[in-house]
Amino acid sequence: MTFSGLFVPLVTPFTADGELACDALGRLAHDVLDAGAAGIVALGTTGEPATLTPEEKRRVVDICAQVCAERDAPLIVGTGSNSTADSEHALAALDERVAAALTVVPYYTKPSQRGVVEHFRRLAQRSPVPLLIYNVPHRTGRPLDPETLIELAELPNVAGFKHAVGLVDETTVAWLAAVGDRTTVLCGDDLYATPLLAMGAQGAILTCSNVAPAAYAELIAAWRDGRVEAARKIGNRLVELARALFAEANPTVVKGVLAAQGRIPSAHVRLPLLPACAESVSAALAAAGPIG
Repeated sequence: MTFSGLFVPLVTPFTADGELACDALGRLAHDVLDAGAAGIVALGTTGEPATLTPEEKRRVVDICAQVCAERDAPLIVGTGSNSTADSEHALAALDERVAAALTVVPYYTKPSQRGVVEHFRRLAQRSPVPLLIYNVPHRTGRPLDPETLIELAELPNVAGFKHAVGLVDETTVAWLAAVGDRTTVLCGDDLYATPLLAMGAQGAILTCSNVAPAAYAELIAAWRDGRVEAARKIGNRLVELARALFAEANPTVVKGVLAAQGRIPSAHVRLPLLPACAESVSAALAAAGPIG
């Protein structure tokens, strides 16, 4: 399977007293697919998986898998850690309902470039589903050089990358020029979606698409179809929304907006996150208003 288009990394809705809001999660999954998303991501960073119990994680995957089965849409599940062995166990629990596993570069321990390659080589060999490698150095503390990214792209059972380096840097330019059509690159930085799509990314996994899925789906479609001027205009319209939704820690402002819009039952997040302040939510609602 090839991955292109918009994949929405769903928030995990909670009730006001902090319980998993299952019905709201199912509705949100249907809503973003109705708006033009190609598929959804469960248990991405935006879904607060670090604060979910194992049973809650299973429930989230079950709900998202059911919606994707009904809609014939691919489901990507976030998994993996800075332990190769633990990542193997997590991947082994995935089944045929899952199109790919979004697997983060090992964080905190700062392995060598060679260690990162061997980590993913082992996971790719043993995973029952294809891997999408999540390259997010500002969270992991491990930047990857172009040579490492190229080597990772050539590993069997690696379907592509979520690339979220926080800028368009020399590594990104060199890597995209080298890999061309040989792997799938999904933009993971909301603010830099337009330049990465212009450089050849085939799609995106974007937090802000929880709030404006139709606009982000159209942004990707415009670049894919060669409607360059339309794509630029859409991308420019989305800049303020992305800045507003990331004014505080992800996904606190996103949840505040969704709750204010009545799309989830509360803006509740779990510690160590705290809810976004009213000013941040109001600013994001104002930025979302003209987009629709």
